[in-house]
Amino acid sequence: MAPRADDDTPRRGDQPRRGSSRDLPGEEHTDDPREGRRGRSSIGEARAYTPRGRTVAERGRLPRNGARGGDPFRPALQVLDGGESGQRATRGRGRPVEPPAPREKDKPRDREKPREREKPRDREKPRERERPRERERPRERERELPRAGERDARPRTPKEKAGPRRTATRRPVPSEPPKLANSTRRLRLGTVLALSLFVTIGVRLVVLQVATSPEEAASLLELREGRLSSVTLPAPRGSILDRDGHPLAHSVEARYVFADPQNELLQKNLPAVAEQLAPLVGIQKSVLMERMKPKFVLGKWTRFRYLARGVNIARADQVDALKLPGIYTHFDERRDVPGGDLAANLVGFTGDEQRGLVGLEARYDELLHGIDGKRVFEVGAGELDAPIPGGYQHDTPAQPGDSLKLTIDQDLQFQVQRVLNEAGRARNATVGAAVVLDVKTGEVLSQASYPTYNAADPEKSRPRDRIDVASSVVTDPGSTHKAFIFGAALQEGLVKPTDTLTIGPAIKKGDTPFKDVHWQKSGTRMTLPGLLAYSSNVGTILLADRLGKEKVYEYQQKFGLGKATGEGMPGEAEGKLLAPGDWSGSSYGSVPIGHSVDATLVQMAAAYAAIANDGVYIQPHLIKSTISGDDEKETPAAAPRTHRVLDTEVARELRLMMEAVVSVKDGTGRAARVAGYRVAGKTGTGKMLIDGEYTSHNASSFIGMAPAENPRFVIAVSMDVSSGGGGDVAAPAFSEMMFYALIRNEVPPSSSKSPNFTIKE
Repeated sequence: MAPRADDDTPRRGDQPRRGSSRDLPGEEHTDDPREGRRGRSSIGEARAYTPRGRTVAERGRLPRNGARGGDPFRPALQVLDGGESGQRATRGRGRPVEPPAPREKDKPRDREKPREREKPRDREKPRERERPRERERPRERERELPRAGERDARPRTPKEKAGPRRTATRRPVPSEPPKLANSTRRLRLGTVLALSLFVTIGVRLVVLQVATSPEEAASLLELREGRLSSVTLPAPRGSILDRDGHPLAHSVEARYVFADPQNELLQKNLPAVAEQLAPLVGIQKSVLMERMKPKFVLGKWTRFRYLARGVNIARADQVDALKLPGIYTHFDERRDVPGGDLAANLVGFTGDEQRGLVGLEARYDELLHGIDGKRVFEVGAGELDAPIPGGYQHDTPAQPGDSLKLTIDQDLQFQVQRVLNEAGRARNATVGAAVVLDVKTGEVLSQASYPTYNAADPEKSRPRDRIDVASSVVTDPGSTHKAFIFGAALQEGLVKPTDTLTIGPAIKKGDTPFKDVHWQKSGTRMTLPGLLAYSSNVGTILLADRLGKEKVYEYQQKFGLGKATGEGMPGEAEGKLLAPGDWSGSSYGSVPIGHSVDATLVQMAAAYAAIANDGVYIQPHLIKSTISGDDEKETPAAAPRTHRVLDTEVARELRLMMEAVVSVKDGTGRAARVAGYRVAGKTGTGKMLIDGEYTSHNASSFIGMAPAENPRFVIAVSMDVSSGGGGDVAAPAFSEMMFYALIRNEVPPSSSKSPNFTIKE
């Protein structure tokens, strides 16, 4: 296709194309190439012309579209509205070409007069400073443009003579948008900012949770402390059960009532609130008002005060129904003792905080109580003193306490306690006790005290009524101690069961004469069973003389005297023995017959159980097992301590001699007989020791075993009475207790009767 001449008529008539220069009025066109730039606007000028016809200021640099589509060494043009540039700037060493003076007819009319603009000369210096160094053309590529109106003196090449070669017109490349206007760049920048924000938050969270110092954590807690409230979650207290699982003491669900002293409505209506609450919780109005008042504790005012514990659920519901300001109820427990006074001196009771105060409740409180939980939660301010939904809350679950299974037989305990109470009241005893031991295991099947009390309502009892007499009251064992002297003499081979001793009505040791209750004339020869049956002081002292004080002291310890048994009761007394170095002249007479010796009834019962168990001592114990509060797993208690005291044959010989005490017509223990069973035992009359001094009363006791030929139980009974000995005070009670124990456990009666004993020769 032939190139279109520059002077051809436009396709659309005389209208110029958009972006091209309009012909100025009166301007003449010529074919002279040197006049071509003056006669028609160049392509560069057309590109620089704006749609509005406004002048594009000369910046001293190529336009973006001209830099890509045109000659990079061609000077930029400055196009005026409707005319040519007034000045052309050249790059490199070329000087600007001065335009010819406009003709009169070329001058624009007043209405077309362009707005006065800044002189190009004033802009040349800034343009020179802004001109980048890398755009300067190499000197060898620079070409000096001819001045206007001058012909190029350089010889023209054949190609140049042939005329310019028409090339395809390039479309102008649009300039790049500003950086922030680029959508891709904006997206990348937004992503970086978002990631930076998340990283910053994550790092801060890690710092707060891991790297926070204790001081900072304490500061945060202090700031939040004013809005935190806490409630104790009571741990379910373990039960105390008998050997068959029957509850002697256990906890039942209840409620506690508490007040928030910081509640303004409560303080304004304090008397009215206390008056409505008093009959429901059973507390006087004045006491309630005092408990509702604010209390300053550890540098701050408390927001929690107990008003009542162990409130019945029905009563607590009535309290809630009143909707009293600042008065609330919460889950609680109340200790229930089904038997009332049954084994009360053993079991004991708890306080308002469900803490053991007396007895086994106190001794094993940590085991039974468990570990209380705690609930900490965020509350609102002022009248909105309630947990905030979705607020901070942390629960520490409570760990339930373990239960105790005792060796106590509930039914046997009831019968023993009944018989003891009846005998104590009949004899006007100050105190009394009874202990039943299983000979083969050392288990305490019953341990009763007189007087007793109702453990369900302990506040109505006297403190002295709550003690366990059998383990805490110390007495002279009296004649019950004589069995140990006889057993030691037999064990050491100092006497034989068939031997006799010559006795008289009395014997003097030191400056103290010791007489027999059953008076015997001088030179009377008595058998060993006869000496036991008549409880001869003289005969016992003679045997102790053969042993010597060291051996007496040794066998006292072997039988378990002088130290606590460790059966499980708190506050168990150890008793006291007189060491050989402390003996005086009279001690040779008093110690063998059970005086100058301090022992508890439990100690004496355990010593007799060694005789009944063929000479093997077994530690008495009350705890059979523990039951876990979590999974109810039962764990047996530790095995009791054992040791041998007497040889088996010696123990059997001694038991046979002791049958004479019950079976001989004039024996001191005739009242201890049990129908159908052979019984071996010994009576005793001593003195009770209170605050280091002996009382004027008699500590009358009887300790025996049955069936004597193969003992199953040992029962010890003791009462402090104004008059009477063990044979007429304690022996009858022993008989009734032993009979029930044998029948209940289906122990077969004795197949033979006690032998006929010879008392004197």
